[in-house]
Parts: sequence; C-alpha cells; structure tokens
Amino acid sequence: MAASSDAKNLIVSFGEMLIDFVPTVSGVSLAEAPGFLKAPGGAPANVAIAVRRLGGKSAFVGKLGDDEFGIMLAKILKENGVNIDGICFDKGARTALAFVTLKSDGDREFMFYRNPSADMLLIPDELNLELIRSAKVFHYGSISLIVEPCRSAHLKAMEVAKEAGALLSYDPNLRLPLWPSPEEARKQIMSIWDQAELIKVSDNELEFLTGSDKIDDETAMSLWHPNLKLLLVTLGDKGCNYYTKDFHGTVPAFPVKAVDTTGAGDSFVGALLTKIVDDQSVLQDEAKLKEILRYSCACGAITTTKKGAIPALPSVAEVHTFLDAQH
Repeated sequence: MAASSDAKNLIVSFGEMLIDFVPTVSGVSLAEAPGFLKAPGGAPANVAIAVRRLGGKSAFVGKLGDDEFGIMLAKILKENGVNIDGICFDKGARTALAFVTLKSDGDREFMFYRNPSADMLLIPDELNLELIRSAKVFHYGSISLIVEPCRSAHLKAMEVAKEAGALLSYDPNLRLPLWPSPEEARKQIMSIWDQAELIKVSDNELEFLTGSDKIDDETAMSLWHPNLKLLLVTLGDKGCNYYTKDFHGTVPAFPVKAVDTTGAGDSFVGALLTKIVDDQSVLQDEAKLKEILRYSCACGAITTTKKGAIPALPSVAEVHTFLDAQH
C-alpha cells in the first residue's frame, strides 16, 4: 500500500555541508578567476534538498561552524523544508569552504579550506539518535570518514540506522585532495563498503576503487557484496549502469548543454531515494527500476544546465516538463 502523503518515509542524509565558491567566469583556473559566487553545497546536504524538491521527506545530520556561513547553511536547509534537528554548531571551528572552478568542459577542480572545519569535529555524543532511528533510508558519503572524531560519529550513526531497519545508501563522492593519500582514501572508502545496500559510484570512482581502466560489467561486479541490493555506476553524459543480484543493464542519459556538473550526482541520488523510500520492492522489478533510473537521470541532466548545486536541483514539475519534451 502506498503511504499517504503526510506519512512519507524519512530519508536522513549524514555528512558535510559547506560553501562552494564558484568563479563568476567559466573555463578558467582558480588563480585566473576574476571573482567568485557563494553557493551552498556538500553532497549529503544537496541530496537532502533534492529529496524535498521532489516531494520526499528528508533530514540532515552534521555539524556546522557557529558563524555566519553555518547559520546561513542551516537556514537554507530549513527554507527548503529539510529537517535540521540533527545539526549542531561548533563555537571553535569554521564552516568548511571549497573553491570550485569549472573548466571549459564543465568539469571541476577543487581547493578546500578545512583545518579542521566544524563538520570534521562532530562527535558520536552529539548525534540525534532519535532522528537517525526514524530514517527509512540513511544516506552518507566518505568525506566524513577522513578524520576523527567525525569518523566515529559516522560509524555510530550508520550502526544506529541499520539497527533501526533503515536502508543504507552510500555515495563515496571521492574528493582526493581531502585525503592524506590515494591509498588511504581507497582503504577507508572500502572499510564500510560491505554494509551498504545501495551504492552509487561514478565511472571515475569505479576506476579508482578497482584499479581498472575498464568501465564494464565485470569491473563493476568486482565491487559486489552479499548485502548489496543495487549498485549504480553513473557515466556522466552516457547515462548509468545498474546491477542487482538478478539483473543488470543501462539507462541512457538525456542530451543537454551542460553548464556546471556540480550536484548532478546528488540530484540523481535524491530522485532515486525519493522513488524507492516508500516501496523498496522496485529494486527487484527491472521495468520499474529502469523507469525510476530514467527519472533520476533526467534530474541529473536538468541539474547540469544551471550553475551551482542547490539552485539547480529540479522540482517535480520541472522533471515532468523535461521528460514530456523528450518524446
């Protein structure tokens, strides 16, 4: 039975939220940029907002600096209808900043300011366990695994969500400049791999984690583990490959003129989670799953046509208009 609209199941995102500074001019290096626009970001927070835009129910759990930027970010989540009962503020550390430049092909280069930033200082005792226990889906990345104490908080949150019966959703969201070394990144990302039931990796992340330069089924399936229900490999403008224990295939992308790829993966994940949170049986139904992935690919595509992540995340109406125009 479908849940009534007021009893929607909760998707809880855990991790970092930060300010992205994006050059006012595309296609230049950070050093050449004449100026920067301030854009709220952070993959888990983007996913939480994407879910709300698409009619789902979401909450964000993490730590922000008790500063102007942190207060602004919490306000943005709240204005977008995201539950912020899981946010705490650090009086001693700043909200994280990232400078992101869009190269001429719409791809990105990052420079981070976090030494340490507030999100890295979340401790297990600060977790809102009641909120985490009420999650139907618990979604997270790998940036929160980089340093203690946040890593312990991440592991505790995952454990509590899992015990309460939540579906664990993992998007490693690899940001190599943040890790001490590529080896450490690979080791920590894989340290929680076999607990996730839904995993989304990009083609680049697949290459990084497997050490293979092939983006094929065999390489993808080398990442399979017994707890997994769905593995997704996103291929940018080539769509995405999906794998379950019973079937696998490809969903093509939608051709759009990409302006900024920031947030496209988060939009895709938010759409997918919104569609499966009320009925996880679709993960066993290939026809339904393909339909959902097509919808998710449309959300990702729309997001690339505008600058910034959160401002570009689509509404249900925008997605329907976009999909109708494809016929």
